[in-house]
Amino acid sequence: MLSTLSNFAEQATTLISAHPQWVTPAVFALCLVESLPFLALIIPGTAILLSVGALVGAGEMDLLPVWLAVTLGAGIGNAISFYLGQRYGGNLFHFEWARKRLHLYAKAQAFFARWGWFSIVACRFVGPLRSTVPLIAGTCAMSPVSFHISSWASAALWASVLLLPGWFSFQP
Repeated sequence: MLSTLSNFAEQATTLISAHPQWVTPAVFALCLVESLPFLALIIPGTAILLSVGALVGAGEMDLLPVWLAVTLGAGIGNAISFYLGQRYGGNLFHFEWARKRLHLYAKAQAFFARWGWFSIVACRFVGPLRSTVPLIAGTCAMSPVSFHISSWASAALWASVLLLPGWFSFQP
């Protein structure tokens, strides 16, 4: 499975470098989907975004529009996850696919109970928890204001951490 994800990441990077005009909408969609519950588990977004950062650094595209697309996609994806948690709560786990991954839900819930708003920021950088902690925050009735402040801050920080190393590597 890892080789399949690696191949997907390589193909996506090749496609992006061949069609730079689609980078901004593509990374927005990628980050939005990667922030949605359960879909994040199958999307190799981090590898793709690190590659996009290198393409930005090489001058293939501008940093600011790509950074905004990553930030907006991640923030909107988190908001969707949060509102799914508020609206459907534990009912989401009646689906068989989700029931098989209850251990991820339990880990995210324990982490959220201990760290609160900081868990939103920290888990943006932890693959499987990236999309589940906002869902947990919604099920635990976290304040929407606290959630959105921490979510948007983490989305901006995450975009910077993934894009800036590639950008800096090509600067004189």
